[in-house]
Order: sequence, then structure tokens, then C-alpha cells
Amino acid sequence: MCGRYALFRWSQDFAALPGFPADQQPHWSLAPGASVLLLRQVDEQLQLSRVRWGLTPAWLTDLTRTPAQARAETLAEQPMFREAFRLRRGLLPANGFYEWRGSARKRPYWMTGEGSLNWFAALWEAYPVEGHTYLSAAVVTLPAANLRRPLMLDEAGRSAWLDPTTPLDVLQALLGQSQPALRERPLATLVNDPKLDAPECLTPA
Repeated sequence: MCGRYALFRWSQDFAALPGFPADQQPHWSLAPGASVLLLRQVDEQLQLSRVRWGLTPAWLTDLTRTPAQARAETLAEQPMFREAFRLRRGLLPANGFYEWRGSARKRPYWMTGEGSLNWFAALWEAYPVEGHTYLSAAVVTLPAANLRRPLMLDEAGRSAWLDPTTPLDVLQALLGQSQPALRERPLATLVNDPKLDAPECLTPA
């Protein structure tokens, strides 16, 4: 399951996107419930927004049940995700994500794609509270052996995913798109501490 990722380095072009927060700080450990950046298309323009990682539809009454992940295999059928899949798609920018493997004692790994910035497919929702509208998101995941990994999209895939006019069959094809080869690096156990959000998270094993 993709439960932690990082965004600590970005380009000037990325920082020039509309909505990029002037006070954006680097993060080496983003977990469900955190405030994260989401790229979406608003009025035919790409825009970054701060959102809560944990999907919160307006109809949800139990706010302890806000999923951080959405399985690609069931997006189109599940009531929690199907409308957002059709109408509210976005991308989570990341430098990479963490993965824990093993049975008795899990070892953390740092997983990255080819580029310095990776883009995870996501769904978003708006949740109104007392006159203010909050945004939330869930990352779309794919099976990877006995784990789940984020659906990573290339440039063409990102354009289609963000376009609200993309037909459903094209979106379904994106869910089965071949994934890039990932580089992995075994890490020390410092990253196991969920409170640590610093470069030490990437300390090699």
C-alpha cells in the first residue's frame, strides 16, 4: 500500500504553476491526513491546490473513514470513487514513495521513477464546512505482487487524466497502462518513525 511519499525538490517551472503556495516547504514524509499538493484542471487551466490526503465526499458523515487510496480495479463501480473517477481527477506530485517489504521484520525502500518529479493519479473531492470548501484526495493504486503502488502517468497519460472530456474507455485504458521501471534503494529504519519529516528519512541502509 502506498502510505508514505515525499516532495522535497521541485523545478522553477513547477513552482511557477498557478496556485503554488508561496510558503511551500519540502517534505520527506507525507502520510494520510497530511496536507499535500494536487494538480488539477480548473477552467481549462492547470492549477495546484493544497488538499487533505484522505478523500472526503460531501455526503460523508463519518470523517474517520476517509480513504487515502483508491484501487484502480474498482474505481468505476465503488460508490466512494465512481463519480470522482468520472469528474474529479488530479495528480499528486512526488519525488518518490516508500515501500516496506518482508514478513517478520519489514525493511523500508525508497522508490523513484526516471524523472526527478513523478506524478501519481488521484481523485479529489470538495467538502463544505461552515462556509469554507475544503479539498481532499486519494491516490489511485495498482497491485504489485502482494503490495499496492501508485498509478504513475507519463506526459500523455497526465494530459488525458486531467482532461474532463476524456472518454471513460480511455480512462480505463490508463488504469492498465504499463508502469515505468522503478529504482529502489534500501533504507535505514529511521523512516519508520511516522513523526520524522527530514532528510534523514532517506538514510541508506
